[in-house]
Amino acid sequence: MSIAKCPSKTPLGAGGELQLTDGIKGLLQYEKVYGYNFDGLRFDAGDKLGMLKATVEFGLNHNELGAPFREFLKTLSF
Repeated sequence: MSIAKCPSKTPLGAGGELQLTDGIKGLLQYEKVYGYNFDGLRFDAGDKLGMLKATVEFGLNHNELGAPFREFLKTLSF
């Protein structure tokens, strides 16, 4: 079984956390890994500010919630 398929065998990386890049590196020892280039926004959901940014972007673009969420944001004072 590859390291990437068994997180308990993946050594902890930066910050004492399991790192996706380490898992991919381990997986490469056993099988091909493919990437995908995409156009659009991406957020670091492992970062507190990045998670907030992703949540706001998702809310603003949501079909049902986008308009009322946008109106709510207008009521906030900074």
